[in-house]
Amino acid sequence: MCYGRNAQATLAIGSWHKVLLPLILLWATKAVVVVNALPLKDCDDQCGNVTIPYPFGTREGCYMNETFLITCNRTYNPPLAFMGKNYTTGCTALCDDEKDVVEGSCFGIGCCQTIIPKGVVDLQYQCHVFQRTTQAVWDFNPCSYAFVVEEGAYNFSKQDLRDFRNRTIKTPVVLNWAIGDQNCSEAKKDLQNYACTSKDNRTVCLDSDNGKGYYCSCSKGFEGNPYLPDGCQDIDECQNATLSLCAQKCTNYNGTYECSCEPGYEGDAKSDGTGCRRKPSTLIVRVALGKGKLMKLKEKFFEENGGFLLQQQLSRHNRSVETTQIFTAEELKKATNNYHENRILGQGGQGTVYKGILPDNRIVAIKKSKILDQSQVEQFINEVSVLSQVNHRNVVKLLGCCLETQVPLLVYEFVTNGTLFEHIHNASHTSMLPWPSLLQIAVETAGALSYLHSAASTPIIHRDIKSTNILLDDKYTAKVSDFGASRLIPLDQTFGVLLAELLTGKKAFSFDRPEEERNLAMYFVSSMNENHLFEIIDQQVLNEGNAEQLKEIAMLTKRCLGLKGDERPTMKEVAMELEGLKAMETHSWMKGNMGSEETENLLGKPYDACFGGANSDSACYDSINDQVIISGLDDGR
Repeated sequence: MCYGRNAQATLAIGSWHKVLLPLILLWATKAVVVVNALPLKDCDDQCGNVTIPYPFGTREGCYMNETFLITCNRTYNPPLAFMGKNYTTGCTALCDDEKDVVEGSCFGIGCCQTIIPKGVVDLQYQCHVFQRTTQAVWDFNPCSYAFVVEEGAYNFSKQDLRDFRNRTIKTPVVLNWAIGDQNCSEAKKDLQNYACTSKDNRTVCLDSDNGKGYYCSCSKGFEGNPYLPDGCQDIDECQNATLSLCAQKCTNYNGTYECSCEPGYEGDAKSDGTGCRRKPSTLIVRVALGKGKLMKLKEKFFEENGGFLLQQQLSRHNRSVETTQIFTAEELKKATNNYHENRILGQGGQGTVYKGILPDNRIVAIKKSKILDQSQVEQFINEVSVLSQVNHRNVVKLLGCCLETQVPLLVYEFVTNGTLFEHIHNASHTSMLPWPSLLQIAVETAGALSYLHSAASTPIIHRDIKSTNILLDDKYTAKVSDFGASRLIPLDQTFGVLLAELLTGKKAFSFDRPEEERNLAMYFVSSMNENHLFEIIDQQVLNEGNAEQLKEIAMLTKRCLGLKGDERPTMKEVAMELEGLKAMETHSWMKGNMGSEETENLLGKPYDACFGGANSDSACYDSINDQVIISGLDDGR
């Protein structure tokens, strides 16, 4: 590839300044021919001091065929005769202002490039300025350059316009060469002079793609010098992860390698294929209709980690549940790179969560509990029991567990986008989600909790709802996680605190705030009672939300934060109200007195929304009368 760089050649207002970079590509080698034969009639017989006889000639009609064409280059003194064709190519660089030059771009503004065709054996290149340039152009580019360089090896810089010679000392060029003028099939007939002589068929012959001749290469699976008898040596692909495509076991052979799965696994064993997956007969424990039956793992750890308790809990729920995968300790150790610290996703009071990569290339989250005493083991088993019953898009999916280690392990689906806490409370506020997204997360979370409380096969109460336990995927879909504090009986509800976090952007508890504001739940209710709601709502939420919508959500939040459990709404009621409020049309608004009781309905008319239909639960919302009318609801508990 040849690059031309020029700022003298510029595109100026009202005038064009152009540079043509011609590459004179001359075919074959220089040949001086002296014979006494005569040329054809009307054909030139001289090129400088060289006589051109037939069958040679300098133009069409004067030679026998194209292989006898002689090119007479009269730019030399005396003219020189070359055997072959002339080929001229070029490119034009335009620029009259240094500001127009794009860093790294060599496509016509200050710099241009063109390709040298295959088969070239002689090359000349020149720079020409066709029109006079201005002093302004000379100031930022006093010289022009043309050079040959390996494709992709030169990266154009604006600084090259001013000081190319001092900045660029060397430009690499690739020399294409071949052996002889025979192709492979012809060369193999003369074994005495055949160059690809490595023993055991470790070399292959390849025809040159740039003219006559051939070249040698080591066969696939070998590397080295193919022109020496022992030059091509076996490549051990199993020692290089970039060469091996094995998911588990790799066995090296002479010139190749083979992938296989560990005992108990099946698949094509390739990382770019199906990989290795556990065989159902050795991996999976199925629990259905009271027939709880677990694999017999290491008896000691199985019992200490609550294996029999898990069996009892799963058997006690006389319902069919999802298959639970039992992982080995070695499998999870390998998946987490021996629980390396760079695999840690998060840490909490109950344990540490690691990122793991399974043999089938699935990415998972592996929770390693910190605890060993009996009460905490019961909590661990409770989490397995609870999540084994759940199949909901907004609840993090439990894939399996490991009971043969001293510390019990849980394996979850990997959720990619961190926690809701991280997006609400990041220090720079740069990744704060817009209010519609926050409201959608609240709706999805409420829907998941409503499902857990009333629609699941056995009611499940999540007693630890907080922003750190709401995971977000790459589309910001909410995933409820961490059921360690869950029980199969209705206890306290904490969803109101989560709503308060979303509205205010404040943490649930912080010693960095004044004493009366440290507990967000108490501070939120107090501000509501004192009509200071819009003073505590996050400014971005105020700018993006609808005044009436925010007020109604705040009132719902206050009801959720009520001290008496009987006065709090059920999660089914909360989910339906949020769905109705989400449907409100959002308008930008600003009010001079945020604390005024006279907050207007900016929609200009009462807003009514009904959900549900015949033979189903329904809810109607009346924004003027500040109430939700619900029919056909059970208490969902």
